[in-house]
Amino acid sequence: QVQLVESGGGLVQPGGSLRLSCAASGSIWRINVMGWYRQAPGLQRELVAAIGNSDSTNYADSVKGRFTISRDNAKNTVYLQMNSLKPEDTAVYYCNAHLTTSSRSPQYSHWGQGTQVTVSS
Repeated sequence: QVQLVESGGGLVQPGGSLRLSCAASGSIWRINVMGWYRQAPGLQRELVAAIGNSDSTNYADSVKGRFTISRDNAKNTVYLQMNSLKPEDTAVYYCNAHLTTSSRSPQYSHWGQGTQVTVSS
């Protein structure tokens, strides 16, 4: 059993900052890619940022230069530092991890429950 638990969402004014955290726990052998996705009302879920286990990163064009993804492998935790937030960043943010539960298991994708980020004055 694997759980991803997000924290750090909330209400912030335009131009403000938030830091999201996502901790993975349970029967984890190896975590490969960890990432953050978001879904606004009426829209499809989209990739915000992802980080590999060699710290390679990938960002959506809309957040480049404003958001930074990082991870702490010792804690099985991924972070998303969000600066210069805009109203269009408002969405439910979901954590995702591609991981294996043993040395011989296939890789599966796991999701957190989501955390609301609202950018409004």
